[in-house]
Amino acid sequence: MPPKSSFGTKDRLIVEDEEVLQAVILADSFNKRFTPLTTHKPRCLLPICNAPLLDWTFESLALAGVQEIFVICRSHADLVKKAIKNSKWSKPSAGLKIVPIVTAKETFSPGDAMRDIYTHGIITSDFVLVTGDLVSNVRIDEVVRVHKERRKTNKDAIMTMVVKESGARHRTRSRGDSAVFVLDPDTSECLHYEAVIGYPPKQYAKIPREILVEHPEVEIRNDLIDCSIDVCSVEVPSLFQDNFDYADIRRDFVQGVLTSDLLMKNIYCYVAKEGYAARVKDTKSYASISKDILSRWTFPLVPDDNHPGGHSYEHLRGNKYIAKDNSVVLSRTCKIGNNTLIGSKSQIAEHAQVSASVLGQRCIVGAGSVVRDSYLFDGVVEKSKVDRGCLIADGVIIGPEARLEPFQKLTEDEEAEAGEDEAAEADDEDDEDDEDGGESDEEEVDSDYEEAEAKIDELEHPDNQRLMRIGDNASDLELSDPGSVTSESESESEPDDEDRFGGSSPSSSTTSLSTPSDLVAQADSAAISEFRNEVTQSLDRAFAEGHSVDNAAVELKTLRMASNVPLRLVREAVVAGIVSRINIVEGGGVPQRQEISAMVNRWGGLIDKIGGVDAVETVEILQECCASSDRLPLFGQILAALYQDDIVEEDDIRHWHQKPAAQGEGVKPPALQENFKKCWAVGAHMIKQFDEQESDEESEEESEDDAGSEEEDTTVKTVAPTQQQPATEKSTSRDESSEEESAEEEEEEEEESAEEEDDHIAVPAPPHPATEKLPSQDESEDEDEDESEEESEEEEYHTAEAAQQQPALEKPALHKRSPEEGEDLASDEEEEEEEWYEGSEGQSE
Repeated sequence: MPPKSSFGTKDRLIVEDEEVLQAVILADSFNKRFTPLTTHKPRCLLPICNAPLLDWTFESLALAGVQEIFVICRSHADLVKKAIKNSKWSKPSAGLKIVPIVTAKETFSPGDAMRDIYTHGIITSDFVLVTGDLVSNVRIDEVVRVHKERRKTNKDAIMTMVVKESGARHRTRSRGDSAVFVLDPDTSECLHYEAVIGYPPKQYAKIPREILVEHPEVEIRNDLIDCSIDVCSVEVPSLFQDNFDYADIRRDFVQGVLTSDLLMKNIYCYVAKEGYAARVKDTKSYASISKDILSRWTFPLVPDDNHPGGHSYEHLRGNKYIAKDNSVVLSRTCKIGNNTLIGSKSQIAEHAQVSASVLGQRCIVGAGSVVRDSYLFDGVVEKSKVDRGCLIADGVIIGPEARLEPFQKLTEDEEAEAGEDEAAEADDEDDEDDEDGGESDEEEVDSDYEEAEAKIDELEHPDNQRLMRIGDNASDLELSDPGSVTSESESESEPDDEDRFGGSSPSSSTTSLSTPSDLVAQADSAAISEFRNEVTQSLDRAFAEGHSVDNAAVELKTLRMASNVPLRLVREAVVAGIVSRINIVEGGGVPQRQEISAMVNRWGGLIDKIGGVDAVETVEILQECCASSDRLPLFGQILAALYQDDIVEEDDIRHWHQKPAAQGEGVKPPALQENFKKCWAVGAHMIKQFDEQESDEESEEESEDDAGSEEEDTTVKTVAPTQQQPATEKSTSRDESSEEESAEEEEEEEEESAEEEDDHIAVPAPPHPATEKLPSQDESEDEDEDESEEESEEEEYHTAEAAQQQPALEKPALHKRSPEEGEDLASDEEEEEEEWYEGSEGQSE
């Protein structure tokens, strides 16, 4: 028998390189969060930005180089097959082989679908597992490469989950369905997984003690978004076949594998640093991902380029997308706001306004109607008032006298629950399923799975579902959680969002016939708030990842141009970001000034690189930022640091100080106005310092000028008796010394003038022979004294003249000192600067 190495690793690697990258799409949603929109079509065929969700998933996989896709479907399988056949992906030029697989009727969970995959035997190598509602531009091929490299050394690595970092208030981060990941910081192995629901709020995560014993260092992460993208080994379906308790992939399979003492398998996480990935798993995420697509976060998957539905749109300023086929009818008096997409053959009547919304094909918006934060599918006719949180399916016609309650979802079916209260949705739908048993095969049968698990599944509890429902801020639920920063920050932020958006959240759907001017103002406010959130996220990434100032400025400029907002909003965000990241040093003094100086030196240049320079406005924003935060005592020191780095000048501080707004005029409440006055007092102290320095410099210059003139007169009188020395020689030497332009010319001319003066004094012109007399002893002593006085006066004159030729400082040396200056000057200036900073701190306090 030949040795096993005869078919060694080299041949095996060649086979692996020739393997076709396969992907499995779970087309069923296995819940009823989109009911009744999914009564006659599966969720994967619902449109988002006028393209079916399934097409967005195909596009995401095509970007990753996937060659063969298996679509696992149970409910509405005929519609799924028809959609695949009619899509552009069915053409040979698409480069994809898509095979729809119809599962058994008993498939009621993702675990059942995985077991059905094992039964069909379609998986031959490592594969990508995703859901049919994925929107992503992440390079999945890189995740596959990492997974295969890991498998070469660890055959027990059966799965790699793709996750992304996010802030606590990221709009694609679900409040009702998140998780805690415990990771090995060196290998990214997932050591523990624990699902977290939003209501009732969870305060603690239970981590097995064995993990902490075996791993001296772990990362406990609650800031990761699960992208629902998994790279699985070929034995994963068989593990589902061996254990019928595995229903949900995360809460059952992942948690079961990690806690099993028998399987001894490993699961890893891939934390994606770049790209976009999110799943449309509820109506709130539907709105969030729609906004991200319109804001071009999913590039290159955007409406005007690589649109999955094959439509062609024109991208206009402010992220407006209009169908290119010239079939859209826009009245001259209608208004189209930012972040809006209008499908072909749609009509916008007179005085109608549409902003931050998506209109499908053949939609009609009646005269005077206002559509804001709404999502209208194909063929919708809207002439009435639709409250927030409503989704309107294809072909729905809403009459002029109709009125919809909040959070309604309408379909064309007359028997759909148009007036159903979402808070009691689960119970009502259970009863309806019992009554309409004949239609169970046509409806989304994953609802049967929910019926069986409703009593024990906290995730699908009606109160928890409210956290995942479009337009519902769940303000009446008790969500305060002292153990979770996310819950606290979001619950506290909701009232502010309510005020900002006129009583509705940013993600709400509102269509009404209210006063157009009021609604346009609310739409503008919503756009500004959306822009502020995006700028904050951009700055957070720049600070956290250490971007260069130029790269951060380019991203901020792009956001500003896309949102068409004033430059001041960007400057406010930049200044606030810098000020908020300055740590407050206990005791202040020199360490505090060093902390401020380091931050300003690193990021201060970003203030003037965002599209324009306005130093006076920068000081105004700094005053407002410090006055409304706990950084008030640092106002003077931050302003001094900006002055040091040439971001603001003395004249800018004076102009700001002269404005009435600098003293808090018109500022409310009184406490904030008092803080404005404190900042103004600090500015007054700085200006007083400037005036004192200018007066000191003027007095020094005057004294130097007087001393120079006196020495000049003395020198002229002393040199006058030398009759043989031409008078032009003195004027020439002075002109040459005063007109020098470089350091070398100055030194050479000073040496020449010094030599000429020395010769002049040492060799006086001899007296006429006819009048020569022998001097007496007293006269010779007087002449010696005169000569010594002349020499000393000549030296003083040259010293004063050289001092006058030194270049003047552009700013007082109090604030700017070069390391080359003498130790005495540096010590004096440090004492003056200490007095100046102490004065600023005292004024602020």
